[in-house]
Amino acid sequence: MAGRLEGKVAVITGAGSAGPGWGNGRAAAVLFAREGALVYGVDRNPAAMEETAARIREEGGRFAMGECDVMSSDSIAAMVQAALAEYGRIDVLVNNVGGSAKGGPVEMSEEVWDTQIDYNLKSVFLACKHVLPVMVRQGGGAIVNTASTSGLRWTGAAQVAYAASKAGIIQFSRVVAVEYAARHIRVNTVVPGQMHTPMVETRLAGQRAGGDVQALLASRVKRIPLGFAGDGRDTAAAALFLASDEARFVTGTEIVVDGGMSVRCD
Repeated sequence: MAGRLEGKVAVITGAGSAGPGWGNGRAAAVLFAREGALVYGVDRNPAAMEETAARIREEGGRFAMGECDVMSSDSIAAMVQAALAEYGRIDVLVNNVGGSAKGGPVEMSEEVWDTQIDYNLKSVFLACKHVLPVMVRQGGGAIVNTASTSGLRWTGAAQVAYAASKAGIIQFSRVVAVEYAARHIRVNTVVPGQMHTPMVETRLAGQRAGGDVQALLASRVKRIPLGFAGDGRDTAAAALFLASDEARFVTGTEIVVDGGMSVRCD
């Protein structure tokens, strides 16, 4: 099964991580490179990609990187041009940027709502807006968008803008998949659940458990029928399948990666 992306160029947004370990973007970049992809990774904080770059280069993979603000159309356009200058084409796009803010519609400020929608959903729109014409000219491609089980159901905390934006990604992907199917561009979504990524320890624990990482992890695992939390490598494995030619007949759908959480009744 090695070489599932051999020779393909993959652009991955959010290819850094909030700390050491396996965030979704870092894991995707490393796994894609391991499977033969030429990876162009971007992050608004380039230093966050240093571990990503080191892991890939230690294994002999190809990784180029750049800074990008995914909420800026000009920055996304520059990212696309930089990737084309580096590798000459874009076969795969993985939209991985995202983050949550607590609160329902009453307590959440309008400013936070707008930022959440822009960060989680508009970023996907802008990346597709600039990458799709490239894929059309090439005669095809694969786009993998990252949503969340918060876009499917209540997951234990009020985060209304995050939930709404992640639900929006799922429907956005379905619409674009149908529109571009005849042009041989597949669009699918990975829906991660309660993952143990660096962001849990650097940000979520402070938001929800008074900084107690272990208490937060324990509360999250209780919701998972399999009894353990996945990490970015599980999200990346699903993204790899959807990006590869093995998924040539798969478009407009979702792979839920949550240990069974979203289908339990209690």
